[in-house]
Amino acid sequence: MLFTEYDSYLFHKGKHSSCYNFMGAHIKVENKKRGVRFTTWAPNAKEVSVIGDFSNWKTREEFSLKRETENGIWTGFIQGIKKNTKYKFVIKDKYDNCFLKADPYARFSEIRPNTASIIRAKSNYKWTDINWWNRKVINHYNKPLNIYEMNLGSWRNKDNKYLTYKDLAKELPIYLKEMGYTHVEFMPLTEHPLDQSWGYQTTGFYSPTSRYGDEDDLRELINSLHKEEIGVILDWVPGHFCRDQHGLAFFDGTPTYEYEEEWKADNKGWGTLNFDLGRPEVKSFLISNAIYWIKEFHIDGLRVDAVTNMIYLSYGRNEGEWIKNDEGTDINKDAVKFIQELNTTIIEKFPNTILCAEEATTFGKVSFPVKEGGLGFHFKWNMGWMNDTLEYIKIDPIYRKFNHNKMNFSMLYNYSEHFILALSHDEVVHEKKAMVDKMWGDYWNKFAGLRNYMTYMIGHPGKKLIFMGMEFGQFSEWRECGELDWHLIEEFKMHKDTHRFFKDLNKFYIDNPALWEKDYEVDGFNWIEADNGEQSIYIFMRQGTKKKDTLIFICNFTPVYYENYKIGVPFKGSYKEIFNSDKKEYGGSGQIMDKIIVAKKEKYHKRDWSIEIKVPPMGSIVLKVE
Repeated sequence: MLFTEYDSYLFHKGKHSSCYNFMGAHIKVENKKRGVRFTTWAPNAKEVSVIGDFSNWKTREEFSLKRETENGIWTGFIQGIKKNTKYKFVIKDKYDNCFLKADPYARFSEIRPNTASIIRAKSNYKWTDINWWNRKVINHYNKPLNIYEMNLGSWRNKDNKYLTYKDLAKELPIYLKEMGYTHVEFMPLTEHPLDQSWGYQTTGFYSPTSRYGDEDDLRELINSLHKEEIGVILDWVPGHFCRDQHGLAFFDGTPTYEYEEEWKADNKGWGTLNFDLGRPEVKSFLISNAIYWIKEFHIDGLRVDAVTNMIYLSYGRNEGEWIKNDEGTDINKDAVKFIQELNTTIIEKFPNTILCAEEATTFGKVSFPVKEGGLGFHFKWNMGWMNDTLEYIKIDPIYRKFNHNKMNFSMLYNYSEHFILALSHDEVVHEKKAMVDKMWGDYWNKFAGLRNYMTYMIGHPGKKLIFMGMEFGQFSEWRECGELDWHLIEEFKMHKDTHRFFKDLNKFYIDNPALWEKDYEVDGFNWIEADNGEQSIYIFMRQGTKKKDTLIFICNFTPVYYENYKIGVPFKGSYKEIFNSDKKEYGGSGQIMDKIIVAKKEKYHKRDWSIEIKVPPMGSIVLKVE
């Protein structure tokens, strides 16, 4: 038997963090015979057997599994089976109904529309990222974090086909390094049957999708990214799974991985089934899965999808469609406990792992340690900032003064969590428009607005994330088929200039510690002028650990140009413009300050010193004292 009694104990207690080492299919030698040990969990099955290439897809008595534990672990050894053999489990329920199921722990799967699991041997891939992987424990909060979110299949194509993991390993690390991103975030890479689900409706949680190659090809991609010092974050979906018959749904003929209560299991909004996050074996399955991706693929971080769906019993349900917990609230206590155990386990085993939550409510302390009563994530996506600011940039500048608080309100709650400012794929699909096309105005103003907004975003406290295609002003909404509109960079100067702007902005972010050293400390940000709604101008300071690194941002959200605009400044000294979104080489009007300005001893904006500056139309500038 591949697993011990202690393995069984931990698995059934929900405490196993590496049960993939004995669950699923493993090539091994038993009694001097080489074959495969199959193990699965099906607590209410009457019989379990294996079917596949080796049996001509016909059931046979000799391929039956034995029930090994009272709580439903079935196992059996079949000799002669080799790597790359296709297989499925045959489950007979208590009513003698039989159905075929893919292996929940399969390491590889057939490409859609086929659904069989595939036997894989233990990987012999030789990692060369040891310096990256073994670096000292990092404080993520005082380091730069600028994330490029992407879908592997639609970034670039070759001859109208997906790039493979190997193709991407040659192109993607170089591109991200040149553009100045610190991390890449992959939309889910777990096996899934429908391209249009973007990987968020999974059948193979342990199977890297076969659309782009095999497991070692994915390792090569990640290894190549690490060589360029690009961290890798994976979108991970532990909340729900798709209903496809070959998957986890009603695995043994009864609710197994999903909640037993139908209202709780049914995810109406996405047409999926919610994991039973209170069931011990499901917890072992999911926590082990997170560890699997981190350990086996050197993933640097997980962005946990749809945390709101997990922690609220009422999520996506109308009144009368859900039941309160024993305290009379809509909090799913099992989900909260699961998330805390998940994050605690990951941080104990892999302390450098970045843990991000997509959570859209005011649930407290999402990004605080469990010992402080939090959920244990490092970061939370700032959905409030995203919604408010994207509403603002659509408004005609004439009326922006009536909506001035949409851009400064986020600072009132900025320190309640450790936020990531995220402009994700969700904001450029389903007729929401591409990012540049959301901006108010004509062609020129749309690009000026994009540059202005992104400079403001870089200046605002919090780590950063944008979705692919934004960096050169793609006008088309993202689509999972085809590729990004890369031809725009070659064919249109404004797109080429925008691409250059993003490259320079990213470098500016990395080069200036004031933009990331104190993201979550109150003295890392100060308003100079927060309430100038009449002119729609925002002025603020970013500060690092050294006073000399202080930056001043002036962001003008109207197309009005100001020649001698007076602002208060914090220090005596000479002020120099070090970044300007209105540069001609970025596609702007070229209203720059090419001379140093000496501060005068005149109070303004409640500061002892002041200067007069140029403020470009629909643009932002950044000043630094010398």
